[in-house]
Amino acid sequence: MPRPEDRKVILVTRRSRLEDLLVRFNTRDQARFYVEHLGADFGDYVVEHDTYQFARRTVVKALESHGRFQVIDRDYLPNFVFGAEDVVLALGQDGVVANTLKYLDGQPLAGINPDPARWDGVLLAWQPAAVGDVLPAVLGGRARLRNVTMGEARMADGQRLFAVNDFFVGPKSHTSARYEIRLGERREAQSSSGIIVSTGLGSTGWMRSVVTGSCAVAAQAARKPVSWKFHGRKWDDRQLEFAVREPFPSRSSAATLVCGSVGESQALVVTSHMAENGVIFSDGIEADFLSFNAGTTVEIRVAERVGRLVQ
Repeated sequence: MPRPEDRKVILVTRRSRLEDLLVRFNTRDQARFYVEHLGADFGDYVVEHDTYQFARRTVVKALESHGRFQVIDRDYLPNFVFGAEDVVLALGQDGVVANTLKYLDGQPLAGINPDPARWDGVLLAWQPAAVGDVLPAVLGGRARLRNVTMGEARMADGQRLFAVNDFFVGPKSHTSARYEIRLGERREAQSSSGIIVSTGLGSTGWMRSVVTGSCAVAAQAARKPVSWKFHGRKWDDRQLEFAVREPFPSRSSAATLVCGSVGESQALVVTSHMAENGVIFSDGIEADFLSFNAGTTVEIRVAERVGRLVQ
């Protein structure tokens, strides 16, 4: 391992809601008019922005004391090349941590909560003022790390995509996805609005909403309560969960293989029957996707790569 002072620190940031509005409307006055015209509180946008910028300055000041560092916006993550010995900081919310972790290969990642009064920060173990204290331990390899199981989607041509929370396999727009799904010896042709494949970390996110909605629909159809407590899985569980959204049974499509677990030695195999607009993306980043059109096959499994969060 190189000396701590020789390791580079990468700080991943995000644009605030106010900055997004300025990109769209060019000036603060025009942004204010738009927000207030909708009946919203523009002052809240300003407070959130100022708080985030203060947190950013606090973290950067600590990094200047270290020496080698670089600040990047999370929009550049798909094309950024991390060094094997880099240490990475993500200045929240939780989504920034997940978006960053999927592009790492063992580098330690510390999530920083820029606004504890606003964000719960399940993945944000640190506050900006603590960076100067925690950074030496991370650089020196003394920090406590928590493993996070990731998913991997691999195409037949070698293209790969990783997920920290979940994969979506389906149509780019609000149309039906057609495909064949296979798990072990079971396989069937399906028509649905897509497939969600979740990690342990992501099991309390999108997958939880799928389960909750399904139970509510089942209760309404059965005209009796459906009791179900969904706690999710541990972050380091070496298996994935999948659920098919809105499966439609017909003469040419079935709806029996609609949920289940993918063990560490298994793969969920999906072959596209969609002429166009089929996609696979992960962790909500729709811009970084794999095309999934007719004849294309993907294998989704537990990744060998493991995320490492600083605790």
